[in-house]
Amino acid sequence: MRTIRRGYLPEYEELFGPQAVPVLREAAIDALFLMNRGYNLKRAVYIAMEHYQLSEMQRVALSRSLDPDKTVENRQKSRLNREDLCGKTVYIDGFNAIILMESVVSESPIFRCLDGSIRDLANLKGSYKIIDKTEPGIRLILSQLAKLHVAKAIINIDSPVSNSRNLKVMILQLAADYPVEVEVNLIDACDKSFYDKEYVITGDSVVLDNVKSWAPFYSWIVEDYQIDHRVWLIDFIALKPYLL
Repeated sequence: MRTIRRGYLPEYEELFGPQAVPVLREAAIDALFLMNRGYNLKRAVYIAMEHYQLSEMQRVALSRSLDPDKTVENRQKSRLNREDLCGKTVYIDGFNAIILMESVVSESPIFRCLDGSIRDLANLKGSYKIIDKTEPGIRLILSQLAKLHVAKAIINIDSPVSNSRNLKVMILQLAADYPVEVEVNLIDACDKSFYDKEYVITGDSVVLDNVKSWAPFYSWIVEDYQIDHRVWLIDFIALKPYLL
């Protein structure tokens, strides 16, 4: 099995290290100011990127982390609390969840976004391989489901992505160790399978805008995990005091 740090490149030490965070936050403030005045996300982030001389990957990080206030407010209306998942059936965006958890275990940079979701920099573009971080990443998900007393988890996985069947087998094998019923489905149009559903777990912004309710499940995992482990978390929620 391959030993890989998911969502990591050596240059991230400089681009997302402690010395870079203040600049990223200033750029985020400027980009958000523009978005709240009608600029689309791409244009607003590009202007901030040019002004602060950010790299392409720093631009990607900002693009994944920011949304105008109105969008954030709308997503908060459908956001659930931990206790809301007790005894419920949840729907999990499989690759979205597992790849992020692989990044967490890899100690790669992750971002707490303005809408409260957690996102990473992994970009697999339809190609996925099981790595040494996959099993611990899946176990983080299953452990959190058990901790929240979820009754059932329906995990949908993009069937066109390579190794999706192998990942399904691995999830079901590991799920046998936890007191949660787990169903894994391979689906052609995975994102749309969550539309109009309740109790959805994903960090995909398009999906979040099309569900009835969603849980900031990844954030809960990170909050618990970082008690005993190193987590490379850049928190854009912390910008809010500067924006009031």
